[in-house]
Amino acid sequence: MTVSVETRQALIALLAALAICFGAYAIGGLLTEPNLPWYETLERPGFAPPNSVFPVVWTILYAMMAVAAWQFWRAEGRSEDRKLGLIWFGIQLVLNVAWSFFFFWLRSPASGLMVSLLLLVAITATIVVFVRSSRGAALLLLPYLLWVCFAAGLNFAFWFLNR
Repeated sequence: MTVSVETRQALIALLAALAICFGAYAIGGLLTEPNLPWYETLERPGFAPPNSVFPVVWTILYAMMAVAAWQFWRAEGRSEDRKLGLIWFGIQLVLNVAWSFFFFWLRSPASGLMVSLLLLVAITATIVVFVRSSRGAALLLLPYLLWVCFAAGLNFAFWFLNR
């Protein structure tokens, strides 16, 4: 069985997107994990899910983010849109890692909240640019946007309860 060059390139691009997204996930985890004992000392809002929910949700979301980036990269469209979309995608990945740095590493729910608001802007901008070339890619990011909305509310509640 012979695999075409185009199929090979598409597979390599998908693997690169997965590696980049899960690399960001791993960095966030490295910033979070050592600080979980501190997190356990915080007063929790009543709507906070059990800690076991977060890795499951984030694994699914990062996989969806990678597929969205891959679909967008492969979609027909203007090169300016492709460049802008990938820049916004990169910005939101950096902000996602930055949230772990500020909230967990620096133990600052207030700073984490500010980053989460910037993250919401970046995700929204990414979706707006993605939808121009790939509606499917944009739709794959909607659960991520909704989860970060929930997480921002949760972050606010942690900040408010532990000021």
